[in-house]
Amino acid sequence: MNAELPRKVAASGILTYSEGSFSLQSPVSGQINGVYVDQGDTFPAGTPIFSVQVGKRVEVVKAITGGRITAMLGKLGQVISAGSELAVVERIDGKNDQLVAVLYVPTTDAGQVRKGSQVDLAVRSAPAQEYGVLRGVVQSISQFTESRQQITDFLGDDQLGEQFSSQGQPLKVVVKLLPRQTASGYEWSTQSGPPFRIDSRTLVDGALYLPPIKPIDWVVL
Repeated sequence: MNAELPRKVAASGILTYSEGSFSLQSPVSGQINGVYVDQGDTFPAGTPIFSVQVGKRVEVVKAITGGRITAMLGKLGQVISAGSELAVVERIDGKNDQLVAVLYVPTTDAGQVRKGSQVDLAVRSAPAQEYGVLRGVVQSISQFTESRQQITDFLGDDQLGEQFSSQGQPLKVVVKLLPRQTASGYEWSTQSGPPFRIDSRTLVDGALYLPPIKPIDWVVL
C-alpha cells in the first residue's frame, strides 16, 4: 500500500504587517497637552502624535516611522514620566501594505516546516465553521528561537509576548496570505470567505502542512 499520510503542525499567531509594531514612548516627563491622532489613523514618518508640557516648554513626540495607531494609551491631561508608553504603532508605509500571518511554532514541531508549505488559518474574528479558513504559504522561518522580549518588541505588546512564549521559546514563521478577489482580499477555503475586511492584530490559529510520509516509514527494523 503506497498511500501517504498528511501531517500538520498547529501554532497560534496574529495577523500583522511584515515590519511588526512598536511601543511609542515619551522621551520626557510632564503632562500631555495635545493628542493629534486617533486609534486607526495611518500617517507618515515625522507626524506629531502627542505634545507634552514640560515646565514652560512643550515637547512634541513624533512618529519615527510611517505607521498606524493600533492602541492609544496616553490621554489628554495625563501626567507621565519619561519612558511611559503612549501608543502602539504598526510599521507600515502606506494603505497598500499587505497583511501577513506571524505564527509562533514550538521548536519540537518546527523542524520539518518548509518555505512554501501550505498553511490554513482559523481567524478568530471570522468563525471557521461559517466562513472557512484563510489560506497562505510559509514565506520565511526564523533561524533562531524568539524570546518573550523579542516577541514583545516585534508586536509592541507584552501580553502577546507572554502568550506566544508560554510554552518556551518558539520559532517565528511568517505566512504570506494568498490574494483573491473576495471582500477580505484573500483566499479562503470557502468560495468567498467572510463578507468583511480582516484587520491586523487579529489572532489566528494556524495549521502548517508538513511533507506527507508513507506508513512504511513508521516501521522500525
